[in-house]
Amino acid sequence: MEREREATSLWWYEVALIPGLLQTKGYARALIENRLPSLAEETVEQRIAARMERQAILTDRKPPVALHFVICEAALRSPQVDIEQLRSLLGVFRLRNVALQVLPFERAISDALMGPMVLLETHDLERFAFTEGPFASELSSDPDVVSRVTQRLSMIRAQALSPTESARFIEGMVDRQ
Repeated sequence: MEREREATSLWWYEVALIPGLLQTKGYARALIENRLPSLAEETVEQRIAARMERQAILTDRKPPVALHFVICEAALRSPQVDIEQLRSLLGVFRLRNVALQVLPFERAISDALMGPMVLLETHDLERFAFTEGPFASELSSDPDVVSRVTQRLSMIRAQALSPTESARFIEGMVDRQ
């Protein structure tokens, strides 16, 4: 999260969850409350508040941070995703510094199933890759790691729907709710 605060651009792919920067309070609560072992209510509230504070990166930074998200269809079809979350995602399409793409099931490639990843760049042109697994996460500035993550993310982005097609995809989900 420290590197996220320093970012001038951020590219994020999620296979199973809505990215934290795009989560509604209700969706974040559903995820945070349903952890094992369970968390104290005070901890739940602190984590939700912290997640909501992070979202200032979407609109409050000058100059704006360039943000690009690709979300796998599986994340959108999760039982925790409600109409409020879908409508919130539709609101993201109005932000000029944010691009959002959906990777539908029929376009998913094997690299898309290997888990979430984030690429970010700082004011000093440092590049970092963040990958996440079920039990461990890694933040790396190693050029080889950054290159591999960049290649994976590039392939996924090429398979995803365009932002306009993605907006229509999510609108269709809202219409069916």
